[in-house]
Amino acid sequence: MNSFWYFDDVNLFKVLCPHKFKKYKKSHEFNAYKKQDYIYFEEDSANKIYLIDKGKVKLGYYTEAGEEVVKSILSKGELFGEKAILGEEKRNEFAQSVDNATSICPIAVDTMHDLMRDNQTFTLKIYKFIGFRIKKLERRLQLLLFKDTKTRLLEFLKELCEEYGYECEKTGDHVVQHPYTQKDIASLIGTSRPTLNIILNELKEANVIDFNRKEIRFIS
Repeated sequence: MNSFWYFDDVNLFKVLCPHKFKKYKKSHEFNAYKKQDYIYFEEDSANKIYLIDKGKVKLGYYTEAGEEVVKSILSKGELFGEKAILGEEKRNEFAQSVDNATSICPIAVDTMHDLMRDNQTFTLKIYKFIGFRIKKLERRLQLLLFKDTKTRLLEFLKELCEEYGYECEKTGDHVVQHPYTQKDIASLIGTSRPTLNIILNELKEANVIDFNRKEIRFIS
């Protein structure tokens, strides 16, 4: 499986977490969050990056009309707040726990820069990761602005297949085992859960996909 948990065959959590380094281990702690707790708000100081040890985190922002726009929902092993590495001083998004037992590994920007100075190959991988994340976000925002709901869903499912999918040897179907609920997917493509369910069932009836709670199968 390809996902953010393994980026270029590097387990980001195992590489980045300060617990792995004697120099930082004693002073480092994990932070626990319950559902709907905020890790940070828009305009907060951007002095840390974060790795998800357990649970899920929603990233987004609010429009001037007060509407919530979900940019991404991240799960175990994924990195967020990474623009602080590039010099961002204030957050332009919020980060919120969407699980009742979310555990976060915070890394001070100064600590991150120390780690990056010691390993050029690792540094290049981090910058490549950030570039990939930015391109993915730009693509999703374009979909939200210019595409209808069904097209947004199909494009999102395509992304899931690229990140989490594998080919079933017996059937040739592409199978996606993913961390998202239907509520998560609805938020990410900018629609309601009932509308999402209708479109998913239409695709199922058309023999395009089959699905259950944690798996989507693209019918060959």
